[in-house]
Amino acid sequence: MADNPLIECGKPLFFKVGNPDETGFDTPNIRLGDAVRLCVRSLTVMQKEALVKSTRTGAVWRLSSDEGAYLAGHDEAPCPLSFLSTGMVCSYMNEILALAKMRGITINDIKLVQDNYYTMKGSAKDGSMIGGAKNPDLAVHIDSDTDQDTINRLVLDATAASPLNGLMHGAKESLFTLTHNGAEIEPAKALPVGKPAEPDPSDHFDAARPTSDDWSGLIKRGGKTPKSDHTVTMAGDSLAEQQDRLLHVRVICTLRDDGVKQIEQHLYNPYGSIFYFLSDEAPENGGKGLAPDAVSYISAGIGFCFMTQFGRYAKIVKKDLQEYRIIQDTHFSLGGASGGTGEAGTADPVETHVHLVTGEDDDFARTILDMSEQTCFLHAFCKADLKTRVKIRSMSDALEVPQRGQ
Repeated sequence: MADNPLIECGKPLFFKVGNPDETGFDTPNIRLGDAVRLCVRSLTVMQKEALVKSTRTGAVWRLSSDEGAYLAGHDEAPCPLSFLSTGMVCSYMNEILALAKMRGITINDIKLVQDNYYTMKGSAKDGSMIGGAKNPDLAVHIDSDTDQDTINRLVLDATAASPLNGLMHGAKESLFTLTHNGAEIEPAKALPVGKPAEPDPSDHFDAARPTSDDWSGLIKRGGKTPKSDHTVTMAGDSLAEQQDRLLHVRVICTLRDDGVKQIEQHLYNPYGSIFYFLSDEAPENGGKGLAPDAVSYISAGIGFCFMTQFGRYAKIVKKDLQEYRIIQDTHFSLGGASGGTGEAGTADPVETHVHLVTGEDDDFARTILDMSEQTCFLHAFCKADLKTRVKIRSMSDALEVPQRGQ
């Protein structure tokens, strides 16, 4: 395996797949409003690539993820947590803008600043390590001639209308199948999907080719995130066998003149880099399809985070994990405003089909699945009953890094 395959493969980090029919990529039937299938493979311990496809739109995007020095990664692409935060803030922006249009509210300017917090506590070796998720904070900076009460109601109704609302509200235990060295086996603690495993997606990735468009602007790395008072996890610290730490990701979302969303991601803890994303909805959802959409980023975040835990756990306990890939299905309603449902967003539990190649026995395969689910911040996000804490501010308000999340 190449030392830095995300660069050495010669492909853009993010791109729209121009030959989706040649990848062998199927999608599940729509249950709610859209179904999103994600295939992820590990390239190195921390570098991963994904293909994500919406049943509703048919668009396939290739996305990449890496980790920074805190996990001994190359820092070539964004960390997994930044994908969910990006998709989440874009989904909120979609609903605010759509609902404002429906209600005849003029928005002169808008900026969303979202902070997500996660926890990791316990020991990997004794099986007590567990990831957790805290309530997100959302600051809505808005310039409108409409009265404050109307703006307040707009924002609160719009956040409830986001499809992500369905994963945040009510505990949703994720479901799994497990295939070890080509043979499907029963999981131990992980809850079963209740149907046979989807086939190993190993042949999907190399076949994917970008369209002829220039995709170099979809993702860009900036400098290091400014340190805050809780920036304490530095180089290699996230590989510690015993942990008790808070993670903090911030995303800032604004609009280009053409309506494409621009997202600036800061990783305060663990200490990482700034990345700049673009997001746009498909034409079926009111956009132009110029960049990955909100639910694609959300789904990628969950899958990438889960995959990181496999590599991290195997490295900590020094076990043989040669290859690991997943197929993940997420089912979302359409947005209450952007999709015209008039309802709060809903979602089904995440379904994930895990394929492992190891030199270890089946018991290890079951253990690493359980530990990866248990330590995955975004499966914890789905299991928790969370509420986004919203503050509405003027465009002129200065931003301050919030203190430790409660």
